[in-house]
Amino acid sequence: MSSALQARLLTAALSAAALAAVALAVPAGQATAAQTLAAPDISVTNVKAHLTQLQSIATANSGNRAHGRAGYKASVDYVKAKLDAAGFTTTLQTFTSSGSTGYNVIADWPGGDTDNVIMAGAHLDSVTAGPGINDNGSGSAAILETALTVASSGYQPTKHLRFAWWGAEELGMIGSTYYVNSLSTANKAKIDGYLNFDMIGSPNPGYFVYDDDATIEAVFKDWFTAKGIATEIETEGDGRSDHAPFDDAGIPIGGLFSGADYIKTTAQAAKWGGTSGKAFDACYHASCDTASNINDTALDNNSDAIANAIWTLSGTATTPPTGTSFENTTDVTIGDNSTAVESPITVTGVTGNAPAALAVAVDIKHTWRGDLVIDLVAPDGSTYRLKSSSSSDSADNVITTYTVNASTETANGTWKLRVQDVAAQDTGYIDSWKLTF
Repeated sequence: MSSALQARLLTAALSAAALAAVALAVPAGQATAAQTLAAPDISVTNVKAHLTQLQSIATANSGNRAHGRAGYKASVDYVKAKLDAAGFTTTLQTFTSSGSTGYNVIADWPGGDTDNVIMAGAHLDSVTAGPGINDNGSGSAAILETALTVASSGYQPTKHLRFAWWGAEELGMIGSTYYVNSLSTANKAKIDGYLNFDMIGSPNPGYFVYDDDATIEAVFKDWFTAKGIATEIETEGDGRSDHAPFDDAGIPIGGLFSGADYIKTTAQAAKWGGTSGKAFDACYHASCDTASNINDTALDNNSDAIANAIWTLSGTATTPPTGTSFENTTDVTIGDNSTAVESPITVTGVTGNAPAALAVAVDIKHTWRGDLVIDLVAPDGSTYRLKSSSSSDSADNVITTYTVNASTETANGTWKLRVQDVAAQDTGYIDSWKLTF
């Protein structure tokens, strides 16, 4: 939340019933028929894993992730690396504030109508007093995991999806204002809706919905109503987060918020639980805004509401194109610090070459993903590097979708996923992988 302005809105979101493409279970290596599903569940475990990383970054950098400090740039690098690996087109936008370079991370999901953009954002910076895990690691982590789920599900929305992580919000929405001011009048008109998420895991939470745009508001409120969760209109942080410059530019806005330093009333405690007479977040802008300053239930509910909004607002009543998928679900053990292993998929019945955005969905279970080198091998033996090893990548598992420009390759033939563990003491296996043409 902006220090200069005080409370927070929760960001972003997008709307509800659009469709994600998933493949039917079939024998290994055979083609699958596409089906469509509503927005997938967002793993709160994964969202919290991002928060753990942000906490670690703050701990290693004087206890904060503030603008102009090393902890902020490390946060930017973490988010950008995740998005790059998932196949997003990322842009690092720079600006200057208070004598220091600031950064916005802008991530576009390839495809969709770029004349109709649905955008979700959250500020990534903290105040200097603390690590800023609820304010606003919570919104940043939730939209990051939502973006990664867009990739891993192979979702192909009708509208174009864009995600943003803003710098220097705590100094007065500097990064988001810079972004909006950099847009031409024509490009502002292409944004159908901006969804803002600033503080969505408050430890004594409320469920607040922005009421600025009726359509976006209804998407959020309908989702919470279906879950039996009462909501209130957001007023504490009204105009005091990164939605404000979008609103000033005439762009429809919406978002979610779980409360900052306002006091929860008796009526609100009766409705939502928690403790009346205490702040929604007593650690707001304080050193105690750590990884333990999160209500998991609020974080989970709001993350799922974000995904629902994104799927709903970016889709239409018609099913988006899904392409033809081929999948191998046979487990392949990856040797520890050993030679590469391969898992094949035989593609048949596809005309011409592979697409410029060949989707390679990978599910690898491993205890230290930084050890892994992953390549896609085309039928003619050409290799495409999906992931390099990294001693700093300490997370487990690789569950993501990469996008490969394989337009020079003949589609039909045997493709291989090649995986090598290049360091000792960790184990894993290829669980499954899928190609979508």
